[in-house]
Amino acid sequence: MGAGGLRIEARGLAARRAGGGARILHGVDVDVPAGAVLAIAGPSGAGKTTLLGELAAGHPAGSIGFVPQDDIVHLDLSLSRTLIYAARLRLPARSSAGEVSAAVTRVLDALGLAATAGRRVGSLSGGERKRASIAVELLTRPRALFLDEPTSGLDPAAGARLMALLRGLARGGTTVVLTTHNPADLAHADAVAFLAAGRLLYRGEPAELAASFGVASIEEVYGIDPEDVPAAPALPPATAVDAGPAAPASAAPGAVRQWWLLTRRSAAILTRNRLSAAVVLGSPIMIAAMFAMLFRPHAFDPANDNPGSSAMIMFWIAFGAFFFGLTYGLLQICTELAIVRRERRTVLRLGPYLASKFTLLLPVLADADALLLAVLRATDRLPAATLSVYGSLLLTAVLASAAALTLGLLASAAVSDPSQATLMLPLLCFPQVLFSGAFVPVPQMGAVGSAISWAMTNRWAYEALGRGIGLDGLWAHGSSPLGPPLLASYGGTFTGSATAGWAWLGGYALLFLAGAWAVLARKCRRR
Repeated sequence: MGAGGLRIEARGLAARRAGGGARILHGVDVDVPAGAVLAIAGPSGAGKTTLLGELAAGHPAGSIGFVPQDDIVHLDLSLSRTLIYAARLRLPARSSAGEVSAAVTRVLDALGLAATAGRRVGSLSGGERKRASIAVELLTRPRALFLDEPTSGLDPAAGARLMALLRGLARGGTTVVLTTHNPADLAHADAVAFLAAGRLLYRGEPAELAASFGVASIEEVYGIDPEDVPAAPALPPATAVDAGPAAPASAAPGAVRQWWLLTRRSAAILTRNRLSAAVVLGSPIMIAAMFAMLFRPHAFDPANDNPGSSAMIMFWIAFGAFFFGLTYGLLQICTELAIVRRERRTVLRLGPYLASKFTLLLPVLADADALLLAVLRATDRLPAATLSVYGSLLLTAVLASAAALTLGLLASAAVSDPSQATLMLPLLCFPQVLFSGAFVPVPQMGAVGSAISWAMTNRWAYEALGRGIGLDGLWAHGSSPLGPPLLASYGGTFTGSATAGWAWLGGYALLFLAGAWAVLARKCRRR
């Protein structure tokens, strides 16, 4: 599959934990001939994954493939559709549909996956998903393939089949370097590098591993105290090696094309996951219905004896828009972080990636906000007003949803898995309720609470909605004696136009989007 295997050489590799912490690797020497299989073995915490990453670093992205331990394929798409999107991202921008299809067919056939091409990836067995992840990397015909624990989680038979497949790739010219904690995998390798506590204790043929430590089996090697064994002898200095013909330079898809491909892929994933689609479509309907049941009609009638209910309706519209955006954004990145990291090693640009999430979901959120306003108006929970008034309300709600969506994307990028994202939901919602200025008006807050309210997007949405609907005029001219005291408690909160609130919401959306980009960039750095 490779255009001539790549020789992998390294001398004196050393690495420390992030921030200058403890050493992970201590002067490791490795030399892997082109077209060979090297297995990096050792107990947990030995530094295997770190060594794999160091060996992969420094090579042009198109010349190598890297398969992390996590699946790097979307589970909700069919295998063929997953590979088509991956090919369109990785292959030259001018590749035709026929060339993309040919690349997909080639890797499916090579990995014995042709019969599963039409099946949803999530329905494949563990071994089939591992091969699917490898298939993604073989689309560009890499000269070397790096795999982190490829047999992890597989039963012995499936693990043996996968190792035999990797052995076959090496015979075809692709250099293979992998980590493993399974002694049975070593028999399929040409050479073993055995690590313990970051030190290379053995470098050589698998058959000689146990004897070199004076034990009867490979399993016993894992129990040896590394302090009792000298490090493997250093290799002679690296010599200049003919790297073989360089891969022809090719133009990767540009930013706009990446955005379009990623948007289509995200849309396909969303529509093929029935639960996600049901939540996206059903939650606005359910929330709008609850709002209609919660409030009495005619809340904005000047003769209404409880003008405070109009303020609560404005708050819950603001919070509904915030909730829609936050929940839609929270699971967008953390569920595919392994895929993003891998694609970032090759061609993925974070700007188009984040833009694809934003532009896909914002129209959905705008429809949800419009539905909420329409239901409340139809049930007389909002007053009759001009189109310009409702245009102002809708713009405010959409901007509130946009700010919340980008906050959700930022949180999704910051956490490690979906369970953490779920825990973030109440932590992000409660401050937006408490410091919005609805239950305790901003002029009545303490100094600290008032300062915190400036950072709450819900405050600016609430104020813009109140200004757009004219709460100050309603309370000042209404017949209820509660109006003037209520107006006094809010001070100038609802005085003026909604444009200031729009500016704050738009600014926060840009800030959160930039934050999501920065967090993702840090997480996707090579280790």
